[in-house]
Amino acid sequence: MSTIITGVFQRHSDYKRLEIELEMAGFDNADYIVYITDEHHQSPYMTSVQISDQIQESTVRKVFAENSVLKTYHFENMSISEASYSTIKKYIDAKNKTEIHATPDLKFKGATNGMDSEVKF
Repeated sequence: MSTIITGVFQRHSDYKRLEIELEMAGFDNADYIVYITDEHHQSPYMTSVQISDQIQESTVRKVFAENSVLKTYHFENMSISEASYSTIKKYIDAKNKTEIHATPDLKFKGATNGMDSEVKF
């Protein structure tokens, strides 16, 4: 069974350029799907590519990186025919819920001397 690499891209990146670069890297039109909506200029879009080995995976990741990918997801035992938008979105949502996100740096305020003579009531 093959593997799917899905990338989420910034809204201002050019999906046509991404398609051209994937095809120049040796992928057929049947090997990838670009998920866009009518409002693709206002929201991020996704692309899924079917791969069969590590060389293809590194090629896809390189093309994705050159096209402003925000995040990349790896789905094993899935073919491109099974990679509908709703299926991929469901798997991405599930993966995101299981990740432990880094917490921001917390700043602790030290003890103070309390009220001084400058406080007026």
